Amino acid sequence: MSDTRNAASRPRLAALDQFRGYTVVGMMLVNYLGGFAACPRILRHTHDYCSYADTIMPQFLFAVGFAMRLTFGRRFEREGSAAYGRVVRRLLGLVLVSMVVYTVGSRAPSWEQLSKLGFWGAIGEPLKRTWFQTLMHIAVTSLWILPVVRATAGVRIAWMVASAVAHVILSWWFNFAWVNAPPAGIDGGPLGFLTWTIPAIVGTLACDVFAPRSAAADGRPVPLGRIVLAAASLMAVGWGLSCGTRAYDLPATTTAAVTPLAPDGVIPTAERMAAKRATAAGAGAWLAEAPFVPPPPKTQRQGNYWMMSQRAGSLSYLVFSAGFSLAVYVLFHLACDRGGWQLPLFTTFGTNAILAYVLHDMVGTAVKGFVPNDSPGWYVTASLLVFGWITWLFIRHFEKDGVYLRV
Repeated sequence: MSDTRNAASRPRLAALDQFRGYTVVGMMLVNYLGGFAACPRILRHTHDYCSYADTIMPQFLFAVGFAMRLTFGRRFEREGSAAYGRVVRRLLGLVLVSMVVYTVGSRAPSWEQLSKLGFWGAIGEPLKRTWFQTLMHIAVTSLWILPVVRATAGVRIAWMVASAVAHVILSWWFNFAWVNAPPAGIDGGPLGFLTWTIPAIVGTLACDVFAPRSAAADGRPVPLGRIVLAAASLMAVGWGLSCGTRAYDLPATTTAAVTPLAPDGVIPTAERMAAKRATAAGAGAWLAEAPFVPPPPKTQRQGNYWMMSQRAGSLSYLVFSAGFSLAVYVLFHLACDRGGWQLPLFTTFGTNAILAYVLHDMVGTAVKGFVPNDSPGWYVTASLLVFGWITWLFIRHFEKDGVYLRV
């Protein structure tokens, strides 16, 4: 991690900064509103479908992959193999920062009880849940893709696919049930990096096309048609994978108590599939709800790996979200790189995203002390504007002084 006063003088990609700034603003919106009763479901993380709130973190990983491909390539040209060591040290620094930012409460009220907990008893819960939030996932995912970030597109895609397959296998073996068991993991838990690799690698592929030094930008137009098709294909594949959730529909005549989470949540049993085929009325019975459309209540469908779940870091969710992130970036490319449009608000947050992330939670905590959970919508909205304004004041001050927090 470093503070620098000359970062603003370096050539920057307007679309990337604006995309990242939009993502930070979206994060502030959903993180602040999510705990209030007045918050609509589409702005919450409910872990059973892809809401607007669930699109935010994949966009962070997309931007990380994009920027990592761009900046590490330049660093390697200057420093050679020593660049790997420098990046590893910085990412380990981000791991340390995340462990400080995501504060762990007292693990035991006395030395005797702490001694009884032992090493793993003391760090087990923080390792599963508290520490593994956004910053930790960014650091670990970046470390995971570092060996291939300079590789050919084919190698990177193969790494992405292998990571996804590994996540499915480990989820079937133990991880899906474990990460959903109390205390539930956050954003996929410690193994979530395997599927967070998907938007990160897609970000590196986007960099190849959009970055000024890429071959596609060397005097030739960006092939927007192919990119839009790729984004749409990823979203379609993600939705197609989510159709596996329909195997876990419960018959309307079910009277016996069932667990909210299916014990065969990754690979459905033969009995479950036979029961589904016996009750399925046409092809529509196998099609999942469209993204952004809430699923039926848990009394009508058991939780499973194939639903789009940020908590589980499910494959369907990250494949769809990677395509959605690419589609959103295309819009920023059209508006910024081709249209010359920039929103100062997005510039301020996009060029100092990590500092904005660290500060926004502190500001939110301070403001929420005056906003009860059941406050009416108008009062929550007013407090949101105050929260956003204060956070912007801090980040704008650092921008004016040329102070940026980098990884």
